[in-house]
Amino acid sequence: MIVAISQISPRLSRDNFELHAAEIEKVKGQADLIIFPELSMNGYILMDSVYEDAFLLDEFGLFEELSLECDILIGAVTKESHRIYNSALYFSKGKLHAIHHKNNLPNYGMFQEARFFFAGEEMCSFETVHGSCMMVICEDLWHASTIEKVASQKPDFLYVIANSPARDFADGLLGIEKQWTRILSTTAILSGAHVIFSNRVGFEDGLGFWGGSKVINPSGKVAAEAALFEKEQLIFKIDKNLSDVQKYLLRAN
Repeated sequence: MIVAISQISPRLSRDNFELHAAEIEKVKGQADLIIFPELSMNGYILMDSVYEDAFLLDEFGLFEELSLECDILIGAVTKESHRIYNSALYFSKGKLHAIHHKNNLPNYGMFQEARFFFAGEEMCSFETVHGSCMMVICEDLWHASTIEKVASQKPDFLYVIANSPARDFADGLLGIEKQWTRILSTTAILSGAHVIFSNRVGFEDGLGFWGGSKVINPSGKVAAEAALFEKEQLIFKIDKNLSDVQKYLLRAN
């Protein structure tokens, strides 16, 4: 299975369709799946504009069409009835195949998502031609209950999309990246999953996003990673046919 992670800097608006289409065109005929960051269709610091910029699910026809050639995972503000969600949407074979609404909404410091979004209530696995999958969004994975759910379901792949701002600089190192790597690696070891992390880059209203998207194998080791602070499309081949015994041996090593 060949995965492409598009580490992009979306506009703070609804006008990100062309950006996504261009990234998908780059991997046409190469990748089985392309993954974008959290809120890749909207940008992050939306504040009150979440209500006017939210997408109805029937507005994603472009991705349904493009998913006939490769699976697509995007992040977007979605509206269902009167509720506004921070969502991950997985398109495959010409349709919206799965959707995850962010369960854990941060509401501290620079983060104010709980003021604008409804929290999702489910975290389910779903089947694709590539194997069983789960999706989580940023803050979701900073809760032990999420890691427990992923570990109990043991998906083949866990897709983690994020808008993580740069912070905790010390001795030339980025503290938040080290923390994320520990969390991603721990989740991979406990679940036996390949963990694919897509984080954005660029600036919004004084916040800088650090990128550093990664593929973590079931042993908890970083198998591939993108640059910090730079736009990049990371393409990596994953052996999706690892047996349970092979996964165990990887963890043991």
